[in-house]
Amino acid sequence: MDKQRGEARRITLHAPQDFDGARRAGRLAAECLDMIGAHVRPGVTTGELDRLCHDFLVERGAVPATLGYRGYAHSSCISINHVVCHGIPGERVLAEGDILNIDVTALLDGWHGDSSRMYAVGQVSTKARLLMEVTHEAMMRGIAAARPGNTFGDIGHAIQAYAEKHRFSIVRDFCGHGIGRQFHEPPNVLHFGRPGEGARLAPGMFFTIEPMVNAGRPEVKILDDGWTAVTRDRSLSAQFEHMVGITETGCEIFTLSPAGLHKPVFQAG
Repeated sequence: MDKQRGEARRITLHAPQDFDGARRAGRLAAECLDMIGAHVRPGVTTGELDRLCHDFLVERGAVPATLGYRGYAHSSCISINHVVCHGIPGERVLAEGDILNIDVTALLDGWHGDSSRMYAVGQVSTKARLLMEVTHEAMMRGIAAARPGNTFGDIGHAIQAYAEKHRFSIVRDFCGHGIGRQFHEPPNVLHFGRPGEGARLAPGMFFTIEPMVNAGRPEVKILDDGWTAVTRDRSLSAQFEHMVGITETGCEIFTLSPAGLHKPVFQAG
């Protein structure tokens, strides 16, 4: 119990008026992800997608928070197929059957809005569809557990149980994080765990829930560029991310798609 209290004391509790700043930044990130979906098609490079995201955010008065962060030189992370996270945009050309995650963070009027989604390039495999659908549902089950009085272990357990029920695995090397005026701050939000473990949730906590789910084993490795994380067994990986704020009765999702484009739209097989 003392450990839980100690963890909770390190987590920023935002005031009611702070929700508006997070709400506007989160909505802008979601609008960016809405926009980019129409450009995800065979023949497009990840560098072009990154440029579109950059221009979209800058034209609306925001700064892409990843640009220059710890030396990172791009405005998004784009992770394809067996890339788990932090894929670097560049000359890679999208091909029919690829799946990819696009992760953007808008810094707007001092507040961060952080979100990512999966996209399908044309027709994708049945396994890829299932992986993306399960990953999205696992995230939403974690969000459903994010309410005052519950613990971060409750969130992680809800995500892990659903993913593993479908014989997929949860990446343990990366986690969600506190966010607000700072890009990354306590707590670390694990996507696995046991009910009742970890700090208790309280109104005013802002953080991301962003499970990475592998079709194979959970182990990952970092490539020589120091950023790109891939599955060790080359299995497909998927990730979705929402930014939430704990309210008096539950949680608010700051990064819901204004256009309702939360999940990939699959082409008919």
